[in-house]
Amino acid sequence: MDDNKNKTDEEIVELVSKGNKELYAEIIQRYQTKLMRYAQYLIDDYAKASDAVQESFIKAYINLNGFHTKKKFSSWIYRIVHNEALNMIDKHKKSIVLDDGIDFDSGINVEDSYMKEELVANTRECLDKMDLIYREPLSLYYLEDKSYEEIGDILRLPMGTVATRINRAKVIMRKICLTKTN
Repeated sequence: MDDNKNKTDEEIVELVSKGNKELYAEIIQRYQTKLMRYAQYLIDDYAKASDAVQESFIKAYINLNGFHTKKKFSSWIYRIVHNEALNMIDKHKKSIVLDDGIDFDSGINVEDSYMKEELVANTRECLDKMDLIYREPLSLYYLEDKSYEEIGDILRLPMGTVATRINRAKVIMRKICLTKTN
């Protein structure tokens, strides 16, 4: 299975589609942590985020033949998680807040670590106050390192709309964070 580590996601998906079902474990291993992080940005409940990701892996597996290997698999699987998370939000009809717990690498300078934690907490608090339509692209861009094109694929939006929402989100974020500190 080591030689599969060098294969692209799309190559693995093609092999899984052709009958090598065990290779799907490689896809799960590659995306489990990233998708959980993204789902938790949208849903402030570990168990519900976990359910959304689990359901997404199942749906992706069932619909693998519908995936076009000429496109990016990562955008496709993120889109599925996005939809599942929104379905979970609708299902439970509750206000979504971001998780306050975040792990930092332990460093020698405790003060730096504290400042980072405080910065992250303040940022999350500001993000909490933003509408989901602005929080989603901002989280994908800054926290998941996705390109505008990938965000457009995940959210099913034109790149211009993605750019507009990210720019508006930055302005909103500044206003929220500035009023919070003043």
